[in-house]
Amino acid sequence: MLEGGRAGEVYNIGGGTEMTNKELTGLLLEATGTGWDRVDRVADRLGHDLRYSVDIGKISSELGYQPQKVFEDGLAETIEWYRHHREWWEPLKRPT
Repeated sequence: MLEGGRAGEVYNIGGGTEMTNKELTGLLLEATGTGWDRVDRVADRLGHDLRYSVDIGKISSELGYQPQKVFEDGLAETIEWYRHHREWWEPLKRPT
């Protein structure tokens, strides 16, 4: 973006993968070996987001950006990082 981006422009950076929150939850459960029984369903709220999607068309066409990983692979790598770095995140769970 420093070399090819236009000053003042907004560029969305994403993975180019679109899925519902339920689909993402399913991938997380599968990757962690956890069942749907661990999911706490909450009451729907007015204006809730069914999904999150970032359009990478502009950054792809103007700057040649492309995701470097398939979403599922990146998700698996992220989960593995957290598994091997418990000392980083476990203190965050403690009450302050």
